[in-house]
Amino acid sequence: MRDIKYNNKNKTYYDIVKDILEHDEFLKLKKITHHGLNRYEHNKRVSYYSYLVAKILRLDYESVARAGALHDFFHDVNKETTISEKIDLLERHPRYSLENSEMYFDLNEKEKNIILSHMFPVVPKYLPKYLESWIVDIVDDWVGIGERIYSTRKGIIRFANILFIIFLYR
Repeated sequence: MRDIKYNNKNKTYYDIVKDILEHDEFLKLKKITHHGLNRYEHNKRVSYYSYLVAKILRLDYESVARAGALHDFFHDVNKETTISEKIDLLERHPRYSLENSEMYFDLNEKEKNIILSHMFPVVPKYLPKYLESWIVDIVDDWVGIGERIYSTRKGIIRFANILFIIFLYR
């Protein structure tokens, strides 16, 4: 997937999230695989695309950008191996993300709700209270789908290349 390049066109976005994207704890997300890529880039994509939607709709794009960047700000608690462990983390990670975010950044109530509710309706415990929460929730789904398709396609192409090389050198 293409990386988000910063220029004059999106300088406002970068100014809003710079403290998050450059924070030492947040940078650790680059080492965690997420949807076949890494969690840092996933959070940045969700943040940026949500920011664009909120800005077009004249909503609180600053809260959307910041909470979008923090929505999956958690480090793997442990390496989940069973389906039930993965489901458990799926349900708990919005709370972990909020706790980590509050440790390092000041959040308003809207940002807290965006982070907690980004897995609705999979995690129905936290309801989106704001239009901005719905935006991040929906953009997160679409970005996640795109990342999975991209990483799967990349894996299939690698596998096909390996088979081709084996076939050539037999």
